[in-house]
Amino acid sequence: MFMIEQLVTSFIATAAFGIIFNVPKNALLKCGFVGMFGWMVYMVLVNILEIDMMLATSVASILIAIMSQTFAKIYKMPIIVFNVSGIIPLVPGGLAYDAMRHFVVNDYSTAVQLAAKAFMISGSIAIGLVFSEVINQMIRRSRI
Repeated sequence: MFMIEQLVTSFIATAAFGIIFNVPKNALLKCGFVGMFGWMVYMVLVNILEIDMMLATSVASILIAIMSQTFAKIYKMPIIVFNVSGIIPLVPGGLAYDAMRHFVVNDYSTAVQLAAKAFMISGSIAIGLVFSEVINQMIRRSRI
């Protein structure tokens, strides 16, 4: 039941951010599916396989980017439409909020630890997206 709740809420959150980012209406469900898939991969890696959060975030963002590239080709839309919406569930917003909250109450040691973790997770997202794009470019150039 926990996993179903996670999947439904990640789908809704991703589609809602798609609305905020003015994604075309016919792409909202697809964006929601990309975000839900990425979050499912992340949850399985972290909770079931007990893999580190940074590695799980990188793997999930790579798969989101691959899925975004595929959807962009199939539906003839820019990759960014699916990438930005799909990556939203992985963004460590709650962790960054907790870090700022600890800064405000002068608990600096905890705040720095949480901020560093949020920064590393954000870096993992970026690394995953860039890695996927590099692989995509290598495949494209090998076909020419």
